[in-house]
Amino acid sequence: MVADFFVDLFENIKRALLSFGGIIDLFDVVLVALVIYSAIKLIRGTRAFQLAKGVLVLAALYAVVTLLEMRASEFILSFVFTNLLMILVVIFAPELRHALETMGRSSASISNIFNFKNKDETELQENIRNSINGVCRACADMSDKQVGALIVFEKDTLLGEIAKTGTVVDAVVTAEIIGNIFFPKAPMHDGAIIIKDGRVISAGCILPLTNNNLLSRELGTRHRAAVGMSESSDAIVVVVSEETGAISVAERGMLKRDISDGDLREILMKNFIKEDDKETSKIKKILRGNKNEK
Repeated sequence: MVADFFVDLFENIKRALLSFGGIIDLFDVVLVALVIYSAIKLIRGTRAFQLAKGVLVLAALYAVVTLLEMRASEFILSFVFTNLLMILVVIFAPELRHALETMGRSSASISNIFNFKNKDETELQENIRNSINGVCRACADMSDKQVGALIVFEKDTLLGEIAKTGTVVDAVVTAEIIGNIFFPKAPMHDGAIIIKDGRVISAGCILPLTNNNLLSRELGTRHRAAVGMSESSDAIVVVVSEETGAISVAERGMLKRDISDGDLREILMKNFIKEDDKETSKIKKILRGNKNEK
């Protein structure tokens, strides 16, 4: 029985290799390889990776009990693998959602390549630049005074559900607005604010906490919420520590700690100001300098 199994296996492999040919087959193999690679990359370092290893162990066990003709065990495991697709969807629901959001963000980035710059976009970039400057000034001030703050910059992942957990603000971002929101006795100082397109859209929001056990134990709820938000979306999250006044930035599940307001401005500009706008700004500065010399 075991010998027959391996004979059939090698025959199937031989048949597949002999039937291989043409660009379509090559493209098919490359596509499958990319899908598998992307899946492994997506779940690597998460709890889902441990679950995936458990599924592989079950698959190996199923092969063994089938070869040894262990009917009772084979019946139970065959039921599991018959409904495997539905089981995987339930188990890996968060990872599948994250993968689809990533694909949506990639599609949005590709579509932006073909969009021409217009007046509204120029104005939007200017608003975003002003909001970044306002946030950096506010964070520098709160850092000196050791006032805690949690600021979320929305990117391609929409944060409407998170915004609903707070209070609608819809105000232009200024250092004064941010300082008032995070004033220790203010009603919304414990939550997060969400900034979209250069405006504060909501304040006092509740963010998801990270499950990463590798984070330092000295980090409080604000930092864990910042990392959790950056894990579940592509948002950039700024944290000001209430205990030390240190400024940190969470991005893609990683936390950059104890940075200066200058470093903060550089990170935000890199993520939200387009390259052509940066070059235009530099040219304008040079032209202004030449005019002043004249």
